[in-house]
Amino acid sequence: MPEAGLGSRFPAASQSPGLLLWRVTNRWQAAMRAALAPHELTHVQYVLLASLTWLGDKEPERLVTQVDLAAFAATDPMMTSQVLRTLERAGLVERLPHPTDGRARVLRATPDGAAAARRATADVEAADAAFFDGVDAAAFAAQLATLAAGRDVD
Repeated sequence: MPEAGLGSRFPAASQSPGLLLWRVTNRWQAAMRAALAPHELTHVQYVLLASLTWLGDKEPERLVTQVDLAAFAATDPMMTSQVLRTLERAGLVERLPHPTDGRARVLRATPDGAAAARRATADVEAADAAFFDGVDAAAFAAQLATLAAGRDVD
């Protein structure tokens, strides 16, 4: 007869940081979907478009490639390519020939794309503020940054 229970070290599911992170992430993603719905953008489309707009504003001389954008946004390069094609078809992103690398394309948010990213950012940040209301956001962000930096887990 199989042993009952999971054998978890946590007496209650609500004490598992991983499960809590999963639950919070799902709730936060739902809030982001709702905030982005009026803009007709998925969350990953928004992240890539906003990242490209950010890079274009902060480093206008930089030639941003798909590899650069995927690294900056921490997205899978193949998925990034698929999403960029969708954004390009929508007229929000342009992919231009790279001046020195025949295999690469230089990415740029179009004026419509940058405007869409800015409009969506206002709603995303409002949704974030509402979602994290009552939480010490600076301390929480610092803890998340520690986790995001990664460390070897044995």
